[in-house]
Amino acid sequence: MPPIAFVLLGYLLGSIPFGLLLTSAAGLGDIRRVGSGNIGATNVLRTGRRGLAAATLVLDGLKGAAAVLIAAALAGHQAALWAGIGAVLGHLFPVWLGFKGGKGVATSYGVLIAAAWPVGLAAGAIWLVVAKLAKLSSLAALVSFAAAPLLAWGLADHDLVKLALAIAVLVYARHHANIRRLLAGTEPRIGQGSAHRA
Repeated sequence: MPPIAFVLLGYLLGSIPFGLLLTSAAGLGDIRRVGSGNIGATNVLRTGRRGLAAATLVLDGLKGAAAVLIAAALAGHQAALWAGIGAVLGHLFPVWLGFKGGKGVATSYGVLIAAAWPVGLAAGAIWLVVAKLAKLSSLAALVSFAAAPLLAWGLADHDLVKLALAIAVLVYARHHANIRRLLAGTEPRIGQGSAHRA
């Protein structure tokens, strides 16, 4: 199968909008009309339903991991990496929502953990440390994904470096508004109702 087939497989899995589906099923309406308008866990948390937010976070991560693991079982390591980048693209630009998705953080961690768990877990640990110290979710994500290619260099292989770099570029592109607020000193801290979304 050509690489595009695995990108498509990953895209279809990644494009499942769990935040929207869960909040709709819970009778909370369209999550895109709440808070920042994003469909991920941080915005779901603004509904006051921590369980739904946690479920969104886990499912967004699992869909990225599932894309990688399914492709790996079908055709090996290279196919898994193509599916991984497809899953992130699907989450960022889901066809079902007019190509307006989330910021890809949870899905990207799922992809990295499934593709090379030491890299994914180390990147996640960096997020936790930065979030704890700075109280800025977006900054934690940006630092974590900037470090991911370096982690892949030391803990995995060159193909993982390429995947981590591609994911970092996509995550940074989707965080452009957060980056502007960080530079201006106006990015809300964790617990203050940030517009950032995982």
